[in-house]
Amino acid sequence: MPALSFPDSLGHGPTVGDVGEFEVIRIITDQAGSSLNGDDAAVLRPASPNSRAVVTTDMLVAGRHFQLDWSTPEEIGQKAVVQNFADIEAMGARPVAVLLAISAPPHTPVEFIRGLAKGMNDRLEEYSAELVGGDITSGDALVVSVTAIGQLGGSLPELTLGRARPGQQVVAHGKIGYSAAGLALLQHFGRDGVPAHLRELVEAHCAPRLTPGRGMVARAAGATAMTDNSDGLIVDLSQMAKKSGVRLDIDSSSIAPDELLSHAASVLGTDAWQWILSGGEDHTLLSTTFGDAPSGFRTIGRVTKSRADDLVTVDKKTPAFSDGWRSF
Repeated sequence: MPALSFPDSLGHGPTVGDVGEFEVIRIITDQAGSSLNGDDAAVLRPASPNSRAVVTTDMLVAGRHFQLDWSTPEEIGQKAVVQNFADIEAMGARPVAVLLAISAPPHTPVEFIRGLAKGMNDRLEEYSAELVGGDITSGDALVVSVTAIGQLGGSLPELTLGRARPGQQVVAHGKIGYSAAGLALLQHFGRDGVPAHLRELVEAHCAPRLTPGRGMVARAAGATAMTDNSDGLIVDLSQMAKKSGVRLDIDSSSIAPDELLSHAASVLGTDAWQWILSGGEDHTLLSTTFGDAPSGFRTIGRVTKSRADDLVTVDKKTPAFSDGWRSF
């Protein structure tokens, strides 16, 4: 395996191998401090006596999930938090804490670790959440693994994949297709060559955002099932349809490419619908509800009885694109 190369923008200062484990931990906690750090384990107090814990984890691997010459350390940290918090939100829960585990080559610049922790803290502060512990080790690959912890209060059930029912509306919160478009632009132009008017798409890929609390709002408003668009719209909705034993029919006019996506597709000579239907990594919240769309959500389709051929249709037809993210 060739040695991992870090961009010159990180400078030529000390590396994690130079300063050692405990100094690396100090650098991280300086950027994202918490009173719960420093012991063998963190003790989290439930928000209420009947509060339930919601836990999820995701990994980011250099060269697989991010490129060091495309993304800044801060953006990688922001993305690591958001992709985990989207899963917590998709259960209707409130994100409260994260654990960070890093495997890094000894020549990893200290400035990378500092920037990563700062980016994480930027997103954690938006949620009033904390970094409460973690681990670091030496390895050939650069791997950032975040475990997120949420709290689910009240008597309403969690928003699982298996509770969509015929007659409900399919609703969404957030952009769809922006991250995949940003990735395509990066692959074509590199970070510095992307036209200025299309950089919003690149930012959606490198540092996705999610409005805090939307999952809780949807749950309180009567949402039944929920997921986030991480692996591709059709792939993620198909999982919901399969678990629920239903079919989801999406209205193409509600997810059609906007002017920005259409222009990016024209520049690259591709079909923007591929980004929308199979792109993923937008972390858009996708839910079902009997009533009107919850605050911040929009209606994009409806739940119908299952049928043998398609779990998800677009305008009652098989979607033109249905592939999504595959880990293997």
